[in-house]
Amino acid sequence: MLNFDFHNPTHIAFGQGRIADLAKLVPAAAKVLILVGGASAEKTGTLAEVRAALGDRQHATFAGIEPNPSYETSMKAVAQVHEGGFDFLLAVGGGSVIDATKFIAAAALFEGEPWAILEKFGRNVTRALPFGAVLTLPATGSEMNNGSVITHRGKGAKLPFNSVHTYPVFSVLDPTKTYTLPPQQLANGVVDAFVHTVEQYLTYPVNAPVQDRFAEGILQTLIEVGPRLLAAPEPVYDDRANLMWAATMALNGLIGAGVPQDWATHMIGHELTATHGIDHARTLAIVLPALLQERRVPKQAKLLQYAERVWGITTGTDDERITAAIERTRDFFESMGIRTRLSGYGLGADAIGPLIAQLEAHGMVKLGEQREITPAVSRRILEAAL
Repeated sequence: MLNFDFHNPTHIAFGQGRIADLAKLVPAAAKVLILVGGASAEKTGTLAEVRAALGDRQHATFAGIEPNPSYETSMKAVAQVHEGGFDFLLAVGGGSVIDATKFIAAAALFEGEPWAILEKFGRNVTRALPFGAVLTLPATGSEMNNGSVITHRGKGAKLPFNSVHTYPVFSVLDPTKTYTLPPQQLANGVVDAFVHTVEQYLTYPVNAPVQDRFAEGILQTLIEVGPRLLAAPEPVYDDRANLMWAATMALNGLIGAGVPQDWATHMIGHELTATHGIDHARTLAIVLPALLQERRVPKQAKLLQYAERVWGITTGTDDERITAAIERTRDFFESMGIRTRLSGYGLGADAIGPLIAQLEAHGMVKLGEQREITPAVSRRILEAAL
């Protein structure tokens, strides 16, 4: 096992009815800016619950944070923070709203042009406003980590950042708030959490069985509940609760402590979203099977472990078992209604060159746990995903 530091200060309030706990989770004297995406939080009554729980605290709302949150919209929220003198932020939504809130919290106190936060991947963040979250869409794990991804529409760039200053103070996780989600968003959540787990698990062995078993348990849970979520005529609380907690555990730092991590699938996927507007989870489903095929030799030991422990594949040669595991992964994504080829999104070979140019422009030239995924390798991965 590799050396590591593990610290996660986020308080999780999990279960039905926990939005009422905002009355004690938010500081009594806070002046709160609530941040939301579209109109769903208002329509479902979640926003009314939040406002009621805040009681007599001064608060206002900023709406309009889009999927794959933009720098431009986030900076409008920063202006409202400054104009209104807000000192506490409250994200109500999914990963996009929480990601934006992290950036807004850091940008509101940043000296200089806040895009520099993304250009330096957060290394230049020295402080941020405190914030909490009410999760309505389980997928990204942003509710219990310090990472964020922001898209600059004008620059055509989608970049990540993280900072010790951008952990949520708390996050409220009420599984009933997922009951109004459409099937596409549920499927995206399952695949997003699945690939988050794989990025930290399918690398190379370092004798970390605790992390491996945690990761395998998350993957098996997602494989079990994913199809049930789509097939159920009515929401089933336990399945929604297990998806919500699996997605949180997939990216709160626990399974990644002391093990090598990949993240090349995400970096390549970010360029697909920034350039072509494909849902984040769906870009991961496009890239991952092709990447595993390309990297099957350096990942051989963990791929064989994955084949046996996650998919129950125990017969055949090493190559046959690895191929079967990759095929089962692709089939699982497809079974969730998510296409796994670029052609499924109307993209052909002519799209690959500009994507590689974007990777190079953003410094993504040595990706993966071995730092061996160069632009040439990324090109082969995308070609295999056609």
